[in-house]
Amino acid sequence: MSHDDKRIREFAYQIWESEDRPEGQHDRHWEMARKLAQAEALAPAKAAKPKAAAKPKAPAEKKPRAPRKPAAS
Repeated sequence: MSHDDKRIREFAYQIWESEDRPEGQHDRHWEMARKLAQAEALAPAKAAKPKAAAKPKAPAEKKPRAPRKPAAS
């Protein structure tokens, strides 16, 4: 069994389980899984790499607020 077939089988099983294990849907699940595996294989390699840590932003300077008006009685 090739790696692709194994991945398709895993996807098909996950789809089958997510649909509460219906009978008679093998062909549809397999086709959906094949498309998912194909999309996964075509995805950019950078998606598999962890993101670099973002640089911390400098805190924004706070502007002084205008004084509040007293609430009307």
